[in-house]
Amino acid sequence: MGDTGTGQALFDVLVVGGGINGAGIARDAAGRGWSVCLCEQDDLAAHTSSASTKLIHGGLRYLQYGQFGLVRKALRERSVLQRLAPHLVVPTGFVLPHAAHLRPGWMLHAGLWLYDHLGHAGSAFPRSRRLDLRHDPRGAVLQPGFRSGFSYADARVDDARLVLLNALDAHARGAQIRVRTRCEQLIGHRDHWWAVLRHADGSVQRLRARTVVNATGPWAGNLLERAGMDAPIGLRLVQGSHIVVPRLYAHDSAYLLQQPDQRIVFVLPFEQDFSLIGTTDVDYHGDPAQVRAADGEVAYLCDAVNRWLRTPVQPADVVWQYSGVRPLLADHHHDAAKVTRDYRLQLDDSQAPLLSVLGGKLTTYRTLAEEAVDQLGTVLGRTESAWTADGPALPGGEMGDAQRVLAHLQTLYPQQPTALLTTLAHRYGTRASVLLGAATTPVQLGIDFGAGLYQREVDYLITHEWVHTLDDLLWRRTKLGLRLDATQCEVLSRYLALHAAAMA
Repeated sequence: MGDTGTGQALFDVLVVGGGINGAGIARDAAGRGWSVCLCEQDDLAAHTSSASTKLIHGGLRYLQYGQFGLVRKALRERSVLQRLAPHLVVPTGFVLPHAAHLRPGWMLHAGLWLYDHLGHAGSAFPRSRRLDLRHDPRGAVLQPGFRSGFSYADARVDDARLVLLNALDAHARGAQIRVRTRCEQLIGHRDHWWAVLRHADGSVQRLRARTVVNATGPWAGNLLERAGMDAPIGLRLVQGSHIVVPRLYAHDSAYLLQQPDQRIVFVLPFEQDFSLIGTTDVDYHGDPAQVRAADGEVAYLCDAVNRWLRTPVQPADVVWQYSGVRPLLADHHHDAAKVTRDYRLQLDDSQAPLLSVLGGKLTTYRTLAEEAVDQLGTVLGRTESAWTADGPALPGGEMGDAQRVLAHLQTLYPQQPTALLTTLAHRYGTRASVLLGAATTPVQLGIDFGAGLYQREVDYLITHEWVHTLDDLLWRRTKLGLRLDATQCEVLSRYLALHAAAMA
């Protein structure tokens, strides 16, 4: 990071937006030795990037729309991300039951054959196969009458923690990560940008950057307005809603359920005791920060499951629901479900370079980040090579999957409960040993807030993972909002407030 001669730090790049694309770009740029500042007006992954279906996948349904390039790219990334975050990316078998009146069997078979061949250049994910649902135990979950289907493999991930890991790694490589910091104004000059940042406490900071990345997702147009630009950026905002219900079946496979309107709905194992159901695709025209699942969306998802599964699902069964606004590239499709999930990088270099990230999906964030930094490198005359595809694992992924981490933790902490170590291994990977430190017995973990959450973990999240609010902790760094009751949440909220007051 240089100095402008005015006492102001000069960054190579200011990344505006702390979702998956912004965090990925910050990590990539910092790893190339660039000086990086990332600012996010709320929490990391506060909006779209914590509201996905939580899949790392090629997107089987995109094949019917001819998006072969996107599917191939996403399938290749599936293996890369499993290597980068093996404790977080969980390979999962998917069951696709067949109903002849929706799509013919030959079409499903052909699509899965293509899916296999687009993604299997050395992939460790098993190929698809036909299922006899009358004898496969996973068929017992379905309504009577479904006789055949297919299985294929993709992966699940905690989307918010994937964002967090990229931000952590960017920070470790020198990037400044500023949460709850709004970019209020961008003033362009020939070779730099002035940025006006406002922190949560109301204080204002000004900094300079050679380039700016607009990774604000559904707010991309708003940031361009703040930069004095009014060029159309071609985004279509689509609301996707999900519901969580008590676990619908015991095994660890997921289901892809076809619907009469040609859409598909996933049912996924979620947080041990629950099932995640989603998603909807509805055009959205309001404030992305205020998006909420409509009653009709909840009913749609319940009906979608009830067409296929034996265990009925009613709106009253929903223990959590969430919605996000996907900033998709506008195209000719009338149906929001058919709009492409690919991305476009739009560079404006009429003054200092500003790169807008448009569209995209969780699975392809790393390639998007690599292409974005490559583009900016060309403009800046930087020659550092791309590195993330073959580089080291994300924080916590150095040892392999959660089972390997668990075995290591049990050696280090034989007196800690296995259930606790299992949770920490899945949530933090090898960083669980940083969290536990010298706490070799349960009593050394401090206050027990309930549901396996102890003071030691809360302090770690505040100190190392930018946790400020109850929602940060309960719904993004963990999913303990599903388990803590109102009294326990109040105790935890008071603890966070006391900690914030002590730091003020």
